[in-house]
Amino acid sequence: MTSALHTSSLTSLPLLARGKVRDNYAVGNDRILMVASDRISAFDVIMGEPIPGKGALLTKMALFWFELLKDVAPNHLTGDDPVSAVTPAERAQVEGRAMLVKKLKPLPVEAVVRGYLAGSGWKEYQHNGEVCGVVLPAGLKNASKLPEPIFTPATKAEMGDHDENISYDKMVEIIGADLAEQVRTLAIKLYQRAADYALTKGIIIADTKFEFGLDEQGTLTVMDEVLTPDSSRFWPVEGYDKAFNEGSNPPSYDKQFVRDWLEQATVNGRPWDKTAPSPALPQSVIDYTAAKYQEALTRLTGQ
Repeated sequence: MTSALHTSSLTSLPLLARGKVRDNYAVGNDRILMVASDRISAFDVIMGEPIPGKGALLTKMALFWFELLKDVAPNHLTGDDPVSAVTPAERAQVEGRAMLVKKLKPLPVEAVVRGYLAGSGWKEYQHNGEVCGVVLPAGLKNASKLPEPIFTPATKAEMGDHDENISYDKMVEIIGADLAEQVRTLAIKLYQRAADYALTKGIIIADTKFEFGLDEQGTLTVMDEVLTPDSSRFWPVEGYDKAFNEGSNPPSYDKQFVRDWLEQATVNGRPWDKTAPSPALPQSVIDYTAAKYQEALTRLTGQ
């Protein structure tokens, strides 16, 4: 395993932004080099400890899904080799963990699709029987499969803030009715295709979030990452029934293990308040998370 990359430091390209995981650099006026670091975030807080190999795994998985779903929606890939955008001395920071993509106009909303009731959706359902304004049947439990996938958008938070679930009507206010309908339809179609495929590999995609942008022609385009353990809940089929019957979170291939550990973590003797700085992740959590990400990649793609 190569050493972990917590933060890239390319000097040959202008830095545009550092996200929770990706560092984005400008390549000319029309392309962006997206470098997936080994950072991991939970509750919108970046952990101080990286997960070795995570950035490369995320990139491999995203590229796999972009290829599988290219007939459903256009994506931001240029087809160019990311290494070609940097100097020889910087290649080690880029190789295997970067994508060279088209510069798009990003939409200021996240397109979340849920096929199962979990996470913030489960918490909201317990309160009012709805998720982001979508009324659901009574009597559902944690991890229940929904009658059909639902679209539950969110606003994109600034660094350090929390994403906020919003109603579809609020999304219409933000981006307009026509574009909102395009996003909802396309997001559900992408989720359904991916979820059907994943089931053939023994994985349930409980929910996921997509990000979209517009190209110069105004074409709605999938961008950022897609269907990775960072942006999705992946549950192994073989552990689902037992967890569901017990009312607990199913075992997962995503960040849920980190979230569950953090829920029990303390800082100065008090429960962590989900603000930076985060508690230090123990090596056992780092190793387990790295192994689960690799297992997800192997099961879904064979890589």
